[in-house]
Amino acid sequence: MSEVPFQPPASYEAALEELDRLVGLIESGQLPLEQLLTGYQRGAQLLQFCRDKLQAVENQIKVLDEGTLKPWTQE
Repeated sequence: MSEVPFQPPASYEAALEELDRLVGLIESGQLPLEQLLTGYQRGAQLLQFCRDKLQAVENQIKVLDEGTLKPWTQE
């Protein structure tokens, strides 16, 4: 089984939407085992993507709270 490279979503909101759909499919119990595993892996990738985005925003807020404005760069 070859691993598909992570295709990042367009935005945080798109990641949440895709993650919500994946959770619904997984919880339905209707997926074959192979698709279940693929869906779980994609969900883990999306979760990490969301965590990274939230961390970047939190770091920017800390910078703003310290009174030092620095440009925010999306990674």
